[in-house]
Amino acid sequence: MLPVQEQAEIIQKVRGALEKYESKLSAINQKIWSNPELAFKEYDAHDHICEVFESLGPEYQVHRKAYGVETALEVIYKRGNGGRVMAFNAEYDALPGMGHACGHNLIATSSIAAFLATCETMSSIYADQIGYSVRLLGTPAEEGGGGKLLLIEGGAYKDVDACFMVHPFPVLSGAPELISSSSCSGQYLANDKVEVTFTGKPAHASAAPWEGVNALDAVVSAYVNISMLRQQILPTQKIHGVVLRGGDRPNVIPASTTVEYYIRSDTVKTLKPLTEKVLKCFEAAAIATGCTVEYKWEAAYKDMKINKPICDSYVSAMNAMGHSTIFDAAGQEGGLSGGSTDMGKTNFHTGATLECYANVGIRPGNVSYEVPGFHGGFYIHTDGVNHTPQFTAGAGSEEGFQRSLHCAAGMAVVASRALVDESFATAIKSDFGRDLS
Repeated sequence: MLPVQEQAEIIQKVRGALEKYESKLSAINQKIWSNPELAFKEYDAHDHICEVFESLGPEYQVHRKAYGVETALEVIYKRGNGGRVMAFNAEYDALPGMGHACGHNLIATSSIAAFLATCETMSSIYADQIGYSVRLLGTPAEEGGGGKLLLIEGGAYKDVDACFMVHPFPVLSGAPELISSSSCSGQYLANDKVEVTFTGKPAHASAAPWEGVNALDAVVSAYVNISMLRQQILPTQKIHGVVLRGGDRPNVIPASTTVEYYIRSDTVKTLKPLTEKVLKCFEAAAIATGCTVEYKWEAAYKDMKINKPICDSYVSAMNAMGHSTIFDAAGQEGGLSGGSTDMGKTNFHTGATLECYANVGIRPGNVSYEVPGFHGGFYIHTDGVNHTPQFTAGAGSEEGFQRSLHCAAGMAVVASRALVDESFATAIKSDFGRDLS
């Protein structure tokens, strides 16, 4: 346990570092927000962040196109030999047609700020007394594509002792003064994602419809089947989808149609049987209409694994700095729930049928199951919830930016403590080692 005076000094140095870099951080935030880029196309965000750190000097080792991913990046600050490694995840992809409607500009800004504050604080207080490493990872394609999976596969997290990030949400109606909460496992659901294609047979829709096999009928049938299934699922489970392709012309029986569905549940254990039920809805639609059906699985996200020692330390640090913060392990304090993230554990599905799904191969996945992870929430004033244009506006506000810096301070304090406090580091590791099933 660090002495009270040493903890106070860490807080002071963290605050000083954030003040020092505030103008740079504000510019980064606004540049990302005003120029939204979709998954794996975040070229400007990638280049701008790299340029900022390249301008700060050679002590920041900048790696562009990190781990073979064009819009991923890595910045390393290392002192001495050996020691623990702290990492911060910066997301910066946007949503189609809405810009930063999930506030990834704020996520990137808070992680960059926390990274800088940790580096400055450690250098100022401890100089070369101990060996340690601090790492900033630019992680693309969280909204679709699972960019962190690619970084895991590339070894980005293999030697990391703890990894941090925070995510914005609308201010809680029942607690408007609340700025932040520590990791909310209940807010992040396990999520299977599948693109389903029905194939039928074209024909003239008026002259000879009996010659065709209508793939659009299969879509409608599947949609109705799933709508009825929703009556029989748990309150924590969600099923939602869109029609990507419904046909070409009204006078041609649609020969090929495609839908995309997300299937969510509170844990991967409860997700698997739900996904199997949804697949039966697709299979039944294909049988009823005479179509064939094919599945294309996307990267699937598991539920979030929290690390209580990190959460407790974050809450303590935030409140010590005057920022009202709670530990919300279940995500039940009136905030949004139902999202999913590649900060949680992730699977790849390789099966293409119901039978294959039951025997699907799983590779080790995602950040919070790979290393001790922290995924806190913070609250900004908006006129809408995440994934709406109103939230995009809130994500670009000065208040949103300032709140992201408050959370950056909390993460930097915890990361600095984890680098120098042996008992705290041991507690983090021990909590992470508990049952992952």
